[in-house]
Amino acid sequence: MILWLTTFAFSIASALLPFLPMEVYIVGAGAADGGTATAIALGIAAGAGATVGKVVWYEAARRGADSAWAQKKLSSPKVKAGYEKWVARMQGRPWYAIFVMFVAASVGIPPLLVMAAVGGLLKMPMWAFIPTVFIGRTIRFTLLFLGVDFALH
Repeated sequence: MILWLTTFAFSIASALLPFLPMEVYIVGAGAADGGTATAIALGIAAGAGATVGKVVWYEAARRGADSAWAQKKLSSPKVKAGYEKWVARMQGRPWYAIFVMFVAASVGIPPLLVMAAVGGLLKMPMWAFIPTVFIGRTIRFTLLFLGVDFALH
């Protein structure tokens, strides 16, 4: 239970602070002798923690979108063009947004931290954001825990 809670807590911290890579933690925690069930449980804990952390980034971007700072950044033609491009792609197309967010959550391209902020800026529905990030991150981290377990045992 302690390892599960530690994994959950570290995953939140890793989701908030990009200099704390979850993958490095997984190599260490995955060395614990627990087998497949433990690897799956830790993958779920890591996925849940990562989701909590990315919701913070999402909300910060969503609430800050109308701030003076954000409006100043959007006054740049290049930034505004990029923003409008993503708005055009994702607005009214929740399945496209879900697909892009799932790829970011499971593969990491584009980076999930960036996509969480983009999702907040574009006001992606929370009903789509949370399960997409949770499922994508849980798959990613479970596969990594299983890989470490397989390699070491």
